[in-house]
Amino acid sequence: MSLPRRISTMAAACAVAVVSLLALTSGAAQAQTIEYVALGDSYASGVGTRSYIDDGSGCSRSESAYPSLFADAAGADLEFAACSGAKTGDVLSKQLGSLSASTDLVTITVGGNDTGWAGVVQQCAYPYPWTCDEEIDDAEAFIRDQLPAKLHAVYDAIESAAPNAQVVVLGYPRLFNGEECNAITRISPGEQSQLNAAADLLATTTGQVAASHGFDYIDVRDAFDGHAVCDDTEWLNGISYPIGESYHPNAAGQRDGYYPLLDALV
Repeated sequence: MSLPRRISTMAAACAVAVVSLLALTSGAAQAQTIEYVALGDSYASGVGTRSYIDDGSGCSRSESAYPSLFADAAGADLEFAACSGAKTGDVLSKQLGSLSASTDLVTITVGGNDTGWAGVVQQCAYPYPWTCDEEIDDAEAFIRDQLPAKLHAVYDAIESAAPNAQVVVLGYPRLFNGEECNAITRISPGEQSQLNAAADLLATTTGQVAASHGFDYIDVRDAFDGHAVCDDTEWLNGISYPIGESYHPNAAGQRDGYYPLLDALV
């Protein structure tokens, strides 16, 4: 008569062990959820993809932007703070509230608006006799002399607010390939080359500042090579309507340009 009682006891013990294991497994799965905060400007929010989340923010955040794509694929808990038009000062004053010691991942693309990049490209698009040499020179001087301090301030604040997070800084692509294909704009091959050189300076400067903080830096220039404005397969919009869509990554640029690089790194 004792044997069945023993079997029953063993079965009960096994059941308790299974329940405990399942509880531990469930807890581990919950603990592995990535707490992700996406910061930055229109390149991070997804301007150019032409489809935006109706969140009332006016920030033009898109489900086709790299933060949304990564969060969906990784099952991450995303706080999408990036906003169209943001400068470094806007990140400091408006976007850091979701960062904490429990934040696992922070991504950021910022700095282009500080240089006045949109205005520079607009000036270059005006017809002859207008030129944009002075505007490009001013932007490059700003990148060399003033932007590093602004980036350091943002990166310092991120380190302080999210001390345990992996921080990934994503840069900007070159926009042009030397061809003129937009009939209503006139950005000459020479001006395109100058604008690309300024984009190179922005990329290397941002990468150097990010590295000085121990952050990961994703340089997207090579990925976008062959997919610039006027290429057969464009990942960047040329002149577009509404005008704010212009010279930003389209849905393919976010999906095939930015996202794979982020996914491979993280």
